[in-house]
Amino acid sequence: MSTKITDGVISNMDEIDRKIIAILQQNGRASYTDIAKDVGLSRVGVQARINALMENGTIEKITAVINPEKIGITVSAFFNVEVEPKHLMEVADSLADEPEVSSLYHMTGPSKLHMHGLFASNREMELFLQGKLYVLPGITSVDCQILIKRYKSRMGMKL
Repeated sequence: MSTKITDGVISNMDEIDRKIIAILQQNGRASYTDIAKDVGLSRVGVQARINALMENGTIEKITAVINPEKIGITVSAFFNVEVEPKHLMEVADSLADEPEVSSLYHMTGPSKLHMHGLFASNREMELFLQGKLYVLPGITSVDCQILIKRYKSRMGMKL
């Protein structure tokens, strides 16, 4: 394995690690044996590499991707939340703990949080806004956009 430094980030990943990750992104249930056949390693070798990638934080989690509509989650909304700088971390920590919030990012601009939320109904979203979002200290504005149709949603990233 070669160590590569790009923009100050050290990466010990080699081409085999990249292939393993690509396989797991396509099928998180792929067996060590099947992955081993595809990358030319032993089952134990693949298992050791996956464990190392998880231990060093390269792979954060292997999980199921659920279609929200199939489990009654019909409202997908994106929010831009402006927060007074002194309250940014407190608001981000509070929102990150909410089960309705599927992703949360600090974006450039005037202390903006970009958030994605999933809700069973418009009423559930309204209750979230009134009871959990608007009551947080330091929020100066909330912009919300409702998803109409998903054309592409990529889990993971291009390697």
